[in-house]
Amino acid sequence: MESVLLKARTPQTFYTRFESAVSAVLTFIITVVIIIAVYRLTEEVFNGLILGAFNPLDHKIFQSVFGEIMTVLIALEFNHTLRYVVTRQQSIIQVKTVLLIALLALTRKFIILDLHEITSGQLIGLAAVTLALGVSYWLMRERDDRLLRLSHNEEQAELID
Repeated sequence: MESVLLKARTPQTFYTRFESAVSAVLTFIITVVIIIAVYRLTEEVFNGLILGAFNPLDHKIFQSVFGEIMTVLIALEFNHTLRYVVTRQQSIIQVKTVLLIALLALTRKFIILDLHEITSGQLIGLAAVTLALGVSYWLMRERDDRLLRLSHNEEQAELID
């Protein structure tokens, strides 16, 4: 609790204010993009279903719609991450979050992937990148969990003393 209070009282340097301002601008831009993307997605799905312009069970349409939904989710996650920088809850974008966003982007790629147009080398490359990102994310999470357990054990030892 003391570190939170100390952090709140610490004056911001020029760079931290600059970083917060840039993050706020980026948050605004991404918010506008998200709003437009959701509007266009809603309009496309609504018009397609109501006017019967497309069949939602058609594989290509299904891939397209879910690819657009994943794009919105990726933008939301990115915007959520920037909000932490703006509110000074984190000083920089965390690597673990970047890995998670990259995994979301790869998930989107696999959803929209046309297996008839991709080569086996490209598929192996995507699989290798997915495996590398997954292992990296897992290792970082394991490290964070280990640090959390250590700090929890230290707090319990202080309470006992």
